[in-house]
Amino acid sequence: MGRFLFFAENIFRGTMPVHTIQSINNLIKKYKIEVIDLKCIDLVGRLHHISLPVNNNVIKKLVQEGVGFDGSSYGFRKVENSDMILIPDLDTAVIDPFRDAPTLSFYTHIHLTDSKRSYFKQDGRYLSKQVRKLLKKTTGADTSWWGPEFEFYIFSNVEYDTRTSASFYKVEHAEEFYKRAYHAANPFDIYDDFRDEACKYFKHFGIDVKYHHHEAGERGQQEIETYFSDLLTTGDNIITAKYILFNLAQLHDLFITFMPKPMYHQAGNGMHFHLYLTKNGKNAFYKTGEYGNINELGRFFIGGLLKHGPALSAFTNPSTNSYKRLVPGFEAPVALTYGQGNRASAVRIPKYISNPQETRFEYRPPDATANPYLCLTSMLLAGIDGVVNKIDPVKEGFGPFDKFLEGSEAGNAVKFLPRNLDEALDALKEDYDFLMRDNIFSEELIDQWIKTKGEEIKAIGTMPHPFEYKMYFTL
Repeated sequence: MGRFLFFAENIFRGTMPVHTIQSINNLIKKYKIEVIDLKCIDLVGRLHHISLPVNNNVIKKLVQEGVGFDGSSYGFRKVENSDMILIPDLDTAVIDPFRDAPTLSFYTHIHLTDSKRSYFKQDGRYLSKQVRKLLKKTTGADTSWWGPEFEFYIFSNVEYDTRTSASFYKVEHAEEFYKRAYHAANPFDIYDDFRDEACKYFKHFGIDVKYHHHEAGERGQQEIETYFSDLLTTGDNIITAKYILFNLAQLHDLFITFMPKPMYHQAGNGMHFHLYLTKNGKNAFYKTGEYGNINELGRFFIGGLLKHGPALSAFTNPSTNSYKRLVPGFEAPVALTYGQGNRASAVRIPKYISNPQETRFEYRPPDATANPYLCLTSMLLAGIDGVVNKIDPVKEGFGPFDKFLEGSEAGNAVKFLPRNLDEALDALKEDYDFLMRDNIFSEELIDQWIKTKGEEIKAIGTMPHPFEYKMYFTL
C-alpha cells in the first residue's frame, strides 16, 4: 500500500505506565520516528492535525510550550481572542500506520495563552476528565464505562455538490439485498474482509473489538462494536475509529459515511452506547431480582437520561440529518422510555446478559455526527442529575415498557425525542442547568453550540432541495 505500516508493540495508553518525555524519546529512537503529529477535534467534532519534524528537543518543547493555533478556525472563541495552544497527551502515543514517514501521533489538550497556560474549558477532553471527578463526588462510583457501536455504510462511489444553481447527491453500492441483510453471510457480505482488516488497525490503536457484522441496511451497512472503556478513552476511540475507517476506505477506493440517514428508505446509522458504572471495581448498577437486574442507582441514572433526553439530543444528535433517522414507526429509538429488549425505546436493557459484572443498559438515540466528548459528558451529567435528584423513571412515566407503544395505545403518557434539530436546540435552551453542575459546561460553550448549530439549520433551510424540484417545479 506504499505506507509505513507495521503493528508495533503496544505503546498506547492503558498498556504501560504513564509516559514521560524520556520514554517518548526512547520510542522515537527505537522506531526511527521522523514526524510528531498532534491531533485535535474542533467544536463540532471534525478532526484536525499539525505535524512537526523530529529534532532533539521536540517533545520537551511541545510539553513545555505546545504549538500555537487559531482557535476560531476550530469553532472556538472569537477571532479577536483566538490564540490557543495544543499540548500533547503523552499517554495517547501511537505510531500512525497511515503516514508514509514514520510518525508518532498524540491527542492533545487545548490550553489558553495566559501566564498559567490554563486549560481551555470548552475542550471536550478537559470536560471528560472533570466530569469523572463529579461522578465520584455525587454517586460514589469510580468510573463510567462505555461500549459504543459503530454503524456506517460502505459505498463504491459517491458524488455530491451544492452550488447556487445546482444541488445533488448520488451513491453507488456494490451490495443490494432484498431484506434480511442483518448478519448476512459471505460471499454476499462482500466487506467482511474489509472489516477484518479494520479490526487489525483498531487493535494497533489499542481499541478492543467485540465483534463486527453486516447491519440491517440492504445497501452496504456495516457495524463494528467495541468493548468498554472509560469516558475519555471512549471519546478518543470514537475519533480514532473514524480516522481508521476513512483512511482504510481511501486505500481501497471505497467511500464510508457515518451520516445518520444517507439513503432514503434504508436503515439509519446510530452510535448506541452501552453504559454502566463501577465502584471499587464492581458493577454499581447490579441487583439481582430487580427489573433487568438494575438497582436503584441505575434506575435513577436512567431517569436522568430520559428526563433530559430532549435537551441531550442537541449533543447526541446534533445534525439536521440526525432526525431523518429518528422517525417513529421504525426501529429508531424515538420514545423516551426504557425496557428490556425494546429497541424502539431510548433506553434498552439487554436481556442476554448473564454476568452480573456486565449489567448495563444501552442508550440508543446518539449518532456519529456528535462531538463524542460533549456527547458522553452531557449524558453522564444527565445521569448524575437523575441520581442526585432521585428521578425515578417509573414514577415519571418512562416505563418500563417491553414493547413499543404508539398511537392511541401510547396516549399522552409516552414522551418522544425532538422531531428536528431546531426542537432539540429549543429544548437545550430550556433545560441546561444539569450540564452546568460544578461548572462542567459553561454558558459560553452552550451559547456557542446553539449558535453554531443554528447556522447549520439556517443554511440547509434556505437551500432548495432536489426533491422540491420534483414536487413543485411544474406546479
